[in-house]
Amino acid sequence: MEFKNHDLAPYPADEAGEGRVRYERRPVRADRTVSGERGETVEGLYAAWIVLDNPTQMNSYTTAMVKQVILGFRRASNERDVVAVVFTGAGDRSFCTGGNTKEYAEYYSGRPEEYRQYMRLFNDMVTAILECDKPVICRVNGMRIAGGQEIGMACDFTVASDLANFGQAGPKHGSAPDGGSTDFLALYTGVERANESLALCTPWSSYRALDWGLITETVPCLRVDGEFVANPFVVTDRYVDRGRKVFGDFVTGAARAEAKATVKSGTIDLQPLDDAVDRLVTSLMQTFPGCVTRTLQSARQHKRMHWDKNREQNRAWLGLNMMTEAHLGFRAFNEGPRGQRQVDFVAMRQRLAAGEDWTPEFIESLIPRAPETAGSAS
Repeated sequence: MEFKNHDLAPYPADEAGEGRVRYERRPVRADRTVSGERGETVEGLYAAWIVLDNPTQMNSYTTAMVKQVILGFRRASNERDVVAVVFTGAGDRSFCTGGNTKEYAEYYSGRPEEYRQYMRLFNDMVTAILECDKPVICRVNGMRIAGGQEIGMACDFTVASDLANFGQAGPKHGSAPDGGSTDFLALYTGVERANESLALCTPWSSYRALDWGLITETVPCLRVDGEFVANPFVVTDRYVDRGRKVFGDFVTGAARAEAKATVKSGTIDLQPLDDAVDRLVTSLMQTFPGCVTRTLQSARQHKRMHWDKNREQNRAWLGLNMMTEAHLGFRAFNEGPRGQRQVDFVAMRQRLAAGEDWTPEFIESLIPRAPETAGSAS
């Protein structure tokens, strides 16, 4: 029969280069065979892959990419032969590190109304994930940080490389994680664990994220001498040290130097991650689609209750914040020299406590500069 088209707009054609969102249809695989080999592809059924393709900027999303994500989730919802959506990033370093800081610093900083309009699009992106008529799997191939963490938590399942890490960056760079993290994270981990990430920007390994209920599965993706090994940067054994249970912590000192050498001697191979995603899609295929959709819609209501209550007031605050802390923080990250992209927080707080205002001169004076250019800004 001839179906009606319910898409709002055609999905934009793929173009060469980065800073785009790819939409791919990949066949679903049948159950594994008795020998354990991957099953054959199933005729006429697909997983829709929505891929953030901006790897040189850690798959941060531009304004144009946000619109493509929205259209991608609408398209996946409407495609009758799609079993599930896989939301991921290009390459092996990052799923997504949030909004494109260069765009934030060079266009949105100091323009609250423009950023408020941008946040309307961002909110629509999160809502598009939460309203998708298909199960949504976040395939985490690297860092899931800041806005990347927020759009990732809007998904129904997360399968991660064990080289991935999770966290927030806003309070270190002039913003608040009010694009979903303050709504969602405590639902996964509890309030105090969430606050460690939200306010202090403490990074979590994939093992910590798994242990605390943030993700569904993590798999080793580092191949050394032909064998897959667990992330050497992370404590993957459980033990007690000075009365504290240790698991999922990042190693330090000599152990970190050894970990660097191990990673350098190996290669990153994401095939185990793809296999794990395939298994989850196959499991979803073996269910009644309407029942799964209804089940996930009901489960999402716990997120939606907080998201719908807060997103508009958060949008307004984030817009106004572009005149002060975000203006400084995003410009510092964009303009500061490598390794020095945060402001001097002590000096900033001291000057604010002494009564200084958020003038253009105040912001300019706190942006870190390379030694040869220090003091040249006016």
